Amino acid sequence: MDLNKKIEFLTLIGKLKHIKRTGWVLRGVENPEPIAGHMYRMGIMTFLLEEQHNLNKFRCMKLALVHDMAECIVGDITPCCGVDPAEKHRQEEEAMDKLAALVGVSGKELVELFKEYEDQSSAEAKFVKDLDRFDMILQAFEYEKENKKPHSLQEFFDSVDGKLSHPMIVALSEEMKKQRTEFEAAREETSARDSA
Repeated sequence: MDLNKKIEFLTLIGKLKHIKRTGWVLRGVENPEPIAGHMYRMGIMTFLLEEQHNLNKFRCMKLALVHDMAECIVGDITPCCGVDPAEKHRQEEEAMDKLAALVGVSGKELVELFKEYEDQSSAEAKFVKDLDRFDMILQAFEYEKENKKPHSLQEFFDSVDGKLSHPMIVALSEEMKKQRTEFEAAREETSARDSA
């Protein structure tokens, strides 16, 4: 057991606590969430799964925790960064191989989970992709409320429109949309009252 390599692995993973999510940075969101915050909430969301969903909850949790792990080395590359998707994938695979080499036996599982998510090769991976998209729009809504700016992050909602498929995530999304409509109406009412 090479403890030095394990410390190096944990140090690299620790960077995810500080690397801000690129989408929010590019939109000028004040104090944007770090990558680890996004992964953590996705992991917690797996607890919402119930028996009738017929998914392996533990596997979903592991996929959520691994899906953006490579970003501790390559950063959060988004379509706005101008990096070809194939090149992004190559960089992330290389990063996962590096991380896997640091943890020994568990490294194989990390790479397998990453590939399962990237390839969307299981029902669990597809569910976690839905979690990824839902967490993004939930976070966008939270920023809109925090800054009292309805619709200011609409592009994030547009980017996932029609792409959610798991019934639980679709239901959560619908509830959030309802709350967002109520928030927008309340802000319009406040603005009208303030300008009167």
